[in-house]
Amino acid sequence: MADLIVIAFDTETDAEGAYEKIQELQGDLIVQLAGLAVVKVDEDGKSHVDYPGGVGNIGVGAAGGALFGTLIGILFFVPFVGLVFGGLMGALFAGIDRTGLNAEFRGQVKDAVSQGKSAVVLYATKITEDKFAAALAPYNGTVIKTSLSAEDERELIHDMSESRGA
Repeated sequence: MADLIVIAFDTETDAEGAYEKIQELQGDLIVQLAGLAVVKVDEDGKSHVDYPGGVGNIGVGAAGGALFGTLIGILFFVPFVGLVFGGLMGALFAGIDRTGLNAEFRGQVKDAVSQGKSAVVLYATKITEDKFAAALAPYNGTVIKTSLSAEDERELIHDMSESRGA
């Protein structure tokens, strides 16, 4: 089971500090990552995704990397993706709504990461929650978390490949 965690911050500085701390925590084996990104929402409501530092250090496989990228897109670019790709994404969204990424979770993320705010998004395959929470407490983030079972991941990857083939 993997956890998709979005930590929302009022400032970019806090988000970037938390991002760096999470990388340290990975080195200390407190968290094992399959994906890590910083999302900044500008004053116009447009999302910008950064992968500061070495994304290569995370060790994401091709399928896992594609899944993490898709999850970021679904959480922060859905309105635009939905308008552009319409029917192509229908099967993928149907699959997503059966997982922890349902509309309620996506709504919580949208509400927490609004104009002028930033977030750290991580996809963790293993996490020591008490140590992780204590290390990130100084950054004052709002945590939104959901879990995906191995079966959910396989189904999403399958649905992604089908929507690309359409």
